[in-house]
Amino acid sequence: MPSILGPWWPVLELIGLSRRFGDLVALDDVSFVVPAGAIVGFVGPNGAGKTTAMRIALGVLRPDAGEVRWRGRPVDAAMRRRFGYMPEERGLYPKMRVLEQLVYLARLHGLGPADARRRASEAVELLGVAVRSKDRLEKLSLGNQQRVQLAAALVHEPDVLILDEPFSGLDPVGVDALSAILRSQADERGAPVVFSSHQLDLVERLCDAVVLIDHGSIVAHGAIEELRASRSRRLFRIELAGAPEGWWEVVPGVELAEPLPDQSGVFELAGDADDQRLLDIARRAGQVRVFAPVLPTLAELFREVVRA
Repeated sequence: MPSILGPWWPVLELIGLSRRFGDLVALDDVSFVVPAGAIVGFVGPNGAGKTTAMRIALGVLRPDAGEVRWRGRPVDAAMRRRFGYMPEERGLYPKMRVLEQLVYLARLHGLGPADARRRASEAVELLGVAVRSKDRLEKLSLGNQQRVQLAAALVHEPDVLILDEPFSGLDPVGVDALSAILRSQADERGAPVVFSSHQLDLVERLCDAVVLIDHGSIVAHGAIEELRASRSRRLFRIELAGAPEGWWEVVPGVELAEPLPDQSGVFELAGDADDQRLLDIARRAGQVRVFAPVLPTLAELFREVVRA
């Protein structure tokens, strides 16, 4: 079972989850762990199995095989009351007023009347919808409905957050606000956060680690820097002035991957090629202005491991 962040203590464990819907294999022996205080991006194409895995973790679906553990124990109904969940499709009551709805949901999670109202008031303030707290949900914009859905996931101060496409429908200000909230939940409360998203630049910026799933199987996992380091291609960007044509050809195992003006470019190095020798040759050829490894983005890593 992959451990994502080394020494951090794993609190949420998905162990050998498998699930079929008729002939469709939705999950095939899916295993990963999420440490305390970590934000983990759960990434994959549509239909890869993300939502199925999340629903199993929440007890909405039963796996055909495998189990979900919280702090080393199988998750039961009492533990799941301490989970915060946000489905991809909004699951709130459109004709119910915002604040009363959050109070009701907090009570379902076991809070008393006074604590439920206090937490509901704090949640709408935190998500920036306090001025709409007396409105029916259906009267709100889609973005504000999304904020209320997030407030519903946070209202009982959950021990873990499992969020399915939480940034969908949010404007840039909303994205920044939610990112800060999730970071504070992880850093200040130690609550692990697992969320799915197709916004890979956002996942790359916010997450401590990612789990990539494709066709129901985990195809890559780990801290983003670790995934970058494991990439087979070695690319360096070199910008220089005054160099002769083909100056790099004297270095074995170096190919020009992307030409740039003035005999500069992105160069691919074979496994045994010496990057320091390439730098020495570049210095002799001209004035080096940039010499830096080219690290793949999460989107590029995604394309490399996901099948068509």
